[in-house]
Amino acid sequence: MNREKKIKIILGFLYLVIISSFLMIFFANFSLGEVTSYDFIKNNYHYLSQIKKSNYIIVSLLFILFTILWVLLLGFGSPILLLAGFIFGKWIGSIYATLALSLGATILYLIANYFFKDIVEKKFSAKFIYLRNKFKKNEFNFFLLYRFIGGIPFFISNILPTIFDVKLKNFFFGSVLGMYPQIFIWSSLGSGLGTIIENNLKAPSLIDLAFSTEIYMPIIGFIILLIFGLILKNKFYK
Repeated sequence: MNREKKIKIILGFLYLVIISSFLMIFFANFSLGEVTSYDFIKNNYHYLSQIKKSNYIIVSLLFILFTILWVLLLGFGSPILLLAGFIFGKWIGSIYATLALSLGATILYLIANYFFKDIVEKKFSAKFIYLRNKFKKNEFNFFLLYRFIGGIPFFISNILPTIFDVKLKNFFFGSVLGMYPQIFIWSSLGSGLGTIIENNLKAPSLIDLAFSTEIYMPIIGFIILLIFGLILKNKFYK
């Protein structure tokens, strides 16, 4: 075994240890019931609002760094998108989330391309071989569609392009443009939840939530985007 391969194995192992340690620590300190309780969310919403007002730049940088770390630790996107809208509102939140997720995804792509390319090719190459020719024809446009359509778990969609040798600039800018529509919708939903929590002392009923414009408008937008994505998916993955 040559020296370069040994270094790759050691660094790859350390990366997996860091991921496992983070997940163990997180789930050891927070239960699902605690994090999802209304009192917990409302109290922390006011706390975050106060911190944001007094330290806006620091909170923005911390959110971006946390999101990048979240992506590197193979976290899925929707909690981050809701949190972005929840803290910063739909416009700023969607911009922050898009940039941070795209940066994190690009870094993860570089890591996967360097350390795990052989494993990814062995695992996924046969299943997605039909996409290779599509990417070769017009890499940026097809990667843009790949991001927009989605339908693949987020961390897999970040490492899968290693088998297509997607250029770094196409990966980043394709991620920014392709993911923004769905990120904006999720951030709008998070912003709507923040507005409802701010205006209600007690948890609103499901009926109240369903008829709130802050909630049903993003959901309608999501359904429209989903239908459009399915139509494109049938063409793209045909």
